[in-house]
Amino acid sequence: MKDEKLIRTSVPELDAILGQPFKVLDDGFVRVVDYMGSDESIVQAARVSYGKGTKKINEDRGLIRYLLRHMHTTPFEMCEIKFHVRVPMDCWRQWIRHRTANVNEYSTRYSIAIDSARKTNKNEWRKQSATNKQGSGEFLEESIGIVLSKKEELIHQQTREIYEERINSDVAREQARKDLPLSTYTEAYWKIDLHNLFHFLVLRMDSQAQLEIRSYANIIGNEIVSKWCPLAWEAFKAYRLNSFRFSEIEIIVLKHFIDNKPSEAKKFLLSQKMMTMDGDKIKRSGEVIEIESKLRQLGIKTVWESY
Repeated sequence: MKDEKLIRTSVPELDAILGQPFKVLDDGFVRVVDYMGSDESIVQAARVSYGKGTKKINEDRGLIRYLLRHMHTTPFEMCEIKFHVRVPMDCWRQWIRHRTANVNEYSTRYSIAIDSARKTNKNEWRKQSATNKQGSGEFLEESIGIVLSKKEELIHQQTREIYEERINSDVAREQARKDLPLSTYTEAYWKIDLHNLFHFLVLRMDSQAQLEIRSYANIIGNEIVSKWCPLAWEAFKAYRLNSFRFSEIEIIVLKHFIDNKPSEAKKFLLSQKMMTMDGDKIKRSGEVIEIESKLRQLGIKTVWESY
């Protein structure tokens, strides 16, 4: 065993795009710098053995799906990947909250700030969501967007000029940068294992995630991870990304609908104070709205007033 020669795992499909920048937003990108492991590494770690042995690809697929389905996450930590990203600062603030990665970011204390800021096209301005306090809704009218985009361009131009004036006046870079807008692009190397990358993707590819970071997540998932670990990616989509779980309360509500007793579901939610009556009108909590969304995906209508 000690004399056995080990060969580093490689994935030709990922090697083919190594270093290739994928354009995101107007001036952002994401590219793979390096990686370690593959689907085979996940299987190897789960079996605590060396090499592929005599297992067939369909057995590897079944094992990976079993691991992800039952949340046995350690084998997925055997795969790591390092990205080089260019991203607007407001988007990066959300990104950096995923503290399970290793990060080295471009320093504006040491270097001149990147001369690029995220521009918003006239048809890209979004309204505040009526139901999600931290999210956005439909797009604003283009006539309003034209005005907003022109003013944005003016802000970008003025703040850059002020920044460069400070630099040219020999103001310390760490101080000169303080009024740069959050739309300013930054760059970073971001290294993460596959288990934690899946956690990032399930949150940031979600339809409720901010559109800008969702754009990066979609590229990472669909264009990169799908080539790197296709079996794990397939399982991730099946059991994490395109699925949902039911809580204890949701199961009770679902059973009432399966038994064709929607009035009992309503009575139960009222007893849990998740719904209240205001005269003839029903007030629903955020949790009830989430339950309704899941039921709709199952083809179940929830018009509570008719029960």
